[in-house]
Amino acid sequence: MTQRNPMSHDEIAQFADNAFLDQTFPKQATDYDDLSRYLEENAGYLPNMSIFDETYQQYQETN
Repeated sequence: MTQRNPMSHDEIAQFADNAFLDQTFPKQATDYDDLSRYLEENAGYLPNMSIFDETYQQYQETN
């Protein structure tokens, strides 16, 4: 959620904005498999999973 920026055209910022607006997105989850499974099954707003992979890697590096 720290990557949110409604004015940006960056894929990660758009993903973060859409996940924020997704009422059922597991915002408190930290497990890669849980998040990945949710996105594969429910996130029509995510054009490809590589965006999530990159975002998750950045999250891992900052925590």
